[in-house]
This record gives sequence, C-alpha cells and structure tokens, in this order.
Amino acid sequence: MPSTATKTVSPLWVIIAFATIYLVWGSTYFFIRTAMEGGIPPFMLGAIRFTIAGLLMLGWCAIKKEKLFIAGDVITASITGIMLLFVAIGIVIWSEKTMPSAVVAILVSSAPIWFVVLDKPHWATNFSSKATIVGLIVGFAGVILLFSDQISGIFKSAGAQSKLPWMLLLVFGTISWSAGSLYSKSKSSVSSASVNTAWQMLAAGIVYIPVSFLRGEYKGLKLEAIHASGWLAVIYLIVFGSIAGFSAYVWLLQVRTATQVSTYAYINPVIAVILGVVFAGEHISFTQIGGLGIILLSVLLINLSKYKKGVIKVEKVAVVENG
Repeated sequence: MPSTATKTVSPLWVIIAFATIYLVWGSTYFFIRTAMEGGIPPFMLGAIRFTIAGLLMLGWCAIKKEKLFIAGDVITASITGIMLLFVAIGIVIWSEKTMPSAVVAILVSSAPIWFVVLDKPHWATNFSSKATIVGLIVGFAGVILLFSDQISGIFKSAGAQSKLPWMLLLVFGTISWSAGSLYSKSKSSVSSASVNTAWQMLAAGIVYIPVSFLRGEYKGLKLEAIHASGWLAVIYLIVFGSIAGFSAYVWLLQVRTATQVSTYAYINPVIAVILGVVFAGEHISFTQIGGLGIILLSVLLINLSKYKKGVIKVEKVAVVENG
C-alpha cells in the first residue's frame, strides 16, 4: 500500500484493498479449520500465525528503514492487536472446534452493526443515512437466510443449549473487533500503517503463546504428526490472511469510513459458501442463493451515499494518512 505522509489515494488501491479483505478473509474460515484438522491446536495456531507474520512484517519495515520503535505507537498498536487478533480472532479459532462454521459466520457478520453502535463520533452521519441503516439490517438478514438450513438443524438438536455460551462469546469477540478497530482509527500515529500492523500482529502472537501453554496444547504434541495440509494452511493464513489481508484492513480504516470497511463481514460468508461448494462438494440451495443476493444488495445500500457523491469514481481522493 502507498505510505507517504500526505498522499493522493487512487480508487484502484481502494478496490484492491477491499477485494483482499473480501476474498482472502472469506477463505480464512476454511483454512483455519484445515489447519486444526491437520493437527495444530487452536491457540498454537494463533501463536504461530501472528508471531511469524508480525516478525516478517517488522523485518520488511526495517529493510525499508522505517522507524520501528515509537513508544506511544507501539502501545496503541499492541492494545489494538490484542483486541482484534487475540480476543476476536482467538474466539473465532477456538469456537470452530465446537461450533459449526455457519453459526460462527453469522455471529461474526454482526460486526457492521457494532461498528455503527460504537462509533459515537459518527452517530449523526450514520443514523441520518436511511440507506446505511437499511443496508445493515438487510445484510444481517441475508447472512441469516444464507445459513437458515444449518441454523434450524442446530437449534432442533439436543445440544442446542450447550452452544449458547459459545454464541455469547462470539458476540463479545465481534464487539471487541469493532471496538478495537474504532480505537485504532481514532488514535493518531507517527508510524506507518505497515509498522503499526506489524506490532499489532506481534503483540497478539505473543499473548497466544502463554495461553497455549496454560491449555496444555504442547503436551504430547508431535510436530511430525501434523499433516502437510495443516502446515500449508498456516502458511496461507500467515501470508494472505495476516500480512496481506490485515495490512489492507488497517490501511482501509485510514482512508474509508469504518462503516464501509465493515462490509467485509457480509461478504466473507459468501466466499466461505463458495469455497465449500467448490472444494468440499457442498450443495447450495435456492434459499442460499437468495441470501447471497441480499447480502450483495446490502453492501450496495451501505455505500449508496458514497456512490451518489461520486467518491467511488475514477478521480483521485486526497487524504492525509499517518505514516
């Protein structure tokens, strides 16, 4: 991503960044499950993924001779990283050991609603836009419709009540993600977006390590017993899910409104379903196709005011970015 102090942001970069978080993050549900099925425990997975991604990115920033150690920025980035990548993503990884990915995707897709509720400085703007409010409601309804068959099966089962604590935990994780994103967006920074992203990932990765030990994930674990598919999934999550995807997300928060950026939460389940159909041979029903269409409509509605103002045109938009 471009990273000059005062820059002109081309719509092409914005499109590439949105495509990255839409497509790549939508695939991470599939690769997280693949990694765990390959034999990697959940918190160890988080430790490996984010520690390595953070170190690689810090190394790249060092090669570019960027200033890495600015105390205030490191503290802010660490707090953000723990809220986003340890609390929120950690809950997603952990819950996928117990909960069907359909329910996980639904609860995570509530993020755009929490962005609007918690973004107090922009309440006047967000709540004055009928298209935004309708888009949020329509999007969440679309995700529920998308997974309606699986949801009905879950709540008809005998163990439905046992899943309630996990659902509440996922809601808490989604709130933590939204709050952490808004916290990051509200804090000024001297460091570049790349440096901040690196510290966020490294801080989260370090926190995963003691939690993994406390849960006894290292006891009796044999690395040679981990399937190759597990390691390949980890590599994908490091390179694409973390370095590419999270970098694009942090950058977008600086150049687009939080409400717009949060639309990734509606598109990700769509990608998850497509991957399930293509790679896992899953069947997609007419109800699910309808859900996909509704979700895409919601993203259009949320961005409608921007389309009207011509922001998503080919002209360049001047913004000031920290770093």
